[in-house]
Amino acid sequence: MTVSAAFNAFAHEAPQFQQPWMAMVGQLAAATSLDAKTEELAYLAVLAAAGMESGIPFHVGSARRAGASRDEVISAILVGLPAVGQRVISSLPAALAAYDAASQ
Repeated sequence: MTVSAAFNAFAHEAPQFQQPWMAMVGQLAAATSLDAKTEELAYLAVLAAAGMESGIPFHVGSARRAGASRDEVISAILVGLPAVGQRVISSLPAALAAYDAASQ
């Protein structure tokens, strides 16, 4: 899995913050009613809408492993287009590169 440099720094330089953060993330994941693929696609949409490109490769890999197709990843990235505008398209190259790299 491709974890961003920022998240690696978070884990290594501030484990006292990263560990409770990951525990909370795990609890939220356990509470969801969404299947893994839908959750990852929704998360990709949120990352793209928020402009958080550093998390895109990791979550594309997770979505792909959960069964998401390349077209579903594209659709997830672009789902926020009407709400937030073209900001989401800046995440598209990172998403496609991550998906295509995992295919090779």
